Amino acid sequence: MPIFRPFACAVALVAALRCFAADFAIHDGDRVVFLGDSITEQRLYTTYIEAYTLTRHPTWQLSFRNVGWGGDTAWLRQRAHPDEARLFAASDADLPGMVENSVGRGLGRDVLPLKPTFVTVKFGMNDHSYQAFRPDIFRAYSRSQSEIAKVLGGAGARVAFLTPQPIEDKRPDPDKDVRNQSLRKFSDGLKGVAAKGNAQFVDQFDPYMAVMMAERAKNSAAFIGGGDAVHPGPAGHTLMAWAVLKGLGATASVSKAEIQVATKSANTEACKVDHIASANGGVAFDRLDEALPMPIDKRAEAALKLAPVLNELSQYSLRVVGLAEGTYEITIDGESAGKFAATELGQGINLSNADGPVTRQSREVLALVFHKNDRYFERWRNVQLYNFPGWAKGSEVESRRTRELKRIDREIAADESKINAARKPRKHHFEVKPVTP
Repeated sequence: MPIFRPFACAVALVAALRCFAADFAIHDGDRVVFLGDSITEQRLYTTYIEAYTLTRHPTWQLSFRNVGWGGDTAWLRQRAHPDEARLFAASDADLPGMVENSVGRGLGRDVLPLKPTFVTVKFGMNDHSYQAFRPDIFRAYSRSQSEIAKVLGGAGARVAFLTPQPIEDKRPDPDKDVRNQSLRKFSDGLKGVAAKGNAQFVDQFDPYMAVMMAERAKNSAAFIGGGDAVHPGPAGHTLMAWAVLKGLGATASVSKAEIQVATKSANTEACKVDHIASANGGVAFDRLDEALPMPIDKRAEAALKLAPVLNELSQYSLRVVGLAEGTYEITIDGESAGKFAATELGQGINLSNADGPVTRQSREVLALVFHKNDRYFERWRNVQLYNFPGWAKGSEVESRRTRELKRIDREIAADESKINAARKPRKHHFEVKPVTP
């Protein structure tokens, strides 16, 4: 296990994240499926990734489905229920057949019917069995992940393997926890599996650990994720989404507007600015963007102080050149978005999470995505997979199930229509006015 040097490690990891492929792994027209365990079933990091993609690419045709299952593993324990003792002890001759059966059944029921074009796969937390590294378990894990890549690739889906995030107990040295040392070995091994299986590899273990260690250096009792040691809350999932999105090639720029006060002109990128006019010692203009900033869950804003989430993923930029010295208030459609010095405005500011209608619209999209994802979970787990007792089974019951599935599918389609309407950027009126002393 490497020794973590918190601050140097954090800087190095941010630099490393910038080196990932420039092309975003999710494409226009994709049907994205998130496969994983209870951390995926929480529908937090997955919803944040989905909301980023939808707001950054509002014209793309996309669908997202989450099939996370609490307690699951790479051999799809919760879906196919293999004999794990036999699996771990299997000979080299017997292991492939056991894995093919288990993985094939699980994917055949929960993933392949969705006809995915891109699948993220996040296992490891349950696989390592919350103990020191065991080669027999890792052997089953790596063989199962290889089978997942093979089956999904054979069905035409691109695959991205995500490492688990580290366990966060309230201790000053989480890097010395034998469970995290085991998870690190599982994560390192997964990189080789991904390379052999023509899949993408995304390491969120190191970025998350670096943030934890940096905070422990300041406060040995710091607990960054919220939730519990294994299941982070919204702040922890935002850190996870940050690491995963960067690993998938997500970019920062939303749009840029530079206003020249003296000439009443603008330089823009991914937005349109017009009707520039002097206004009460400042400047006013209208702005229509091509995308929305990444929505940040209000419950997760603590994460913005722990990692450069907005700098790395959401730059909604405004620069105003030529203002007299002093402090200025920015309003958007009459609502305050903050107060800034003229020097700050001259250098450029990021309004991604500022108060006002732009951030509110992004958060409306996030809320709609949460609602849609909860509805799909209800459909999949409590209707599609509901197992009636023997005495209740029959053609009438199955007919009712079919009708209920169709009803919920119509509601999900309506939710997705609302999301598509809500993620279209709207024109806004900006004013930059001097603050009266």
